[in-house]
Amino acid sequence: MRLARLGDQVQKIRSKNAGPFWLTIDIFCGSQEAYEAIVATLPTSRVAQTFGTSLQNIKRFDISQLHVVKFSLPRPTVQGAPNDRDMHGASWAALLSDIDL
Repeated sequence: MRLARLGDQVQKIRSKNAGPFWLTIDIFCGSQEAYEAIVATLPTSRVAQTFGTSLQNIKRFDISQLHVVKFSLPRPTVQGAPNDRDMHGASWAALLSDIDL
């Protein structure tokens, strides 16, 4: 039995650069109820595990007025480096969208 995917429980998940050294991932929950459910069921440690980084590298911002949960983390490689596989940071949202809650 498949659990509920994060991407199916929220309005939108977006990722992008936050400068050449950081990524930011925004989870737009769409309602106060969805926001509260995500805050309660999505530990920061799970996000760190999904992205293969340490918990200490993740910054989390729960913004209740906007129904948004935001994560910031260092890029694994500097933007535009020869081994940068995602110049704009847009593909990281898909990884988070697929996790089970």
